[in-house]
Amino acid sequence: MLKNSEFVSKLRNSGLRPTKQRLKICEVLFNRDKTFHFTINDLAKNISENFNEKISLATIYNTVHAFKDKGYLKEITISSDKSYFDTNITKHHHFYDEDTNLLIDCNDNEIGKVNIKNNITGKKISSVEVLVRVASNTQNQN
Repeated sequence: MLKNSEFVSKLRNSGLRPTKQRLKICEVLFNRDKTFHFTINDLAKNISENFNEKISLATIYNTVHAFKDKGYLKEITISSDKSYFDTNITKHHHFYDEDTNLLIDCNDNEIGKVNIKNNITGKKISSVEVLVRVASNTQNQN
């Protein structure tokens, strides 16, 4: 588990002042044993309900994006209007459950080798991360 001094360091390295609200955001994001996937609204709701703290969406948004820009969080885009953030910044795959809107880590052994047959001229592939969308069998049936 991280200490308050490590949260202060993360904030300062991200160009942010370590305010009480931002330290609470750090605690929620980084003081956990398991990977945490969240949207900005999920994080705001989590902080409000579990810690009885009111932090503006703008503060949460700016803090999360500063952490993402610094490499402390990874952004996974689901659609043009929905992104999740991940505290696990390593290269890995995800399942996205369309029924529950949950993003779930997927182990490398659950995805076969991805064979890229074409590349953009002059570019090198730096990583391949797969997003697998899943839904119940009854969804979209007529």
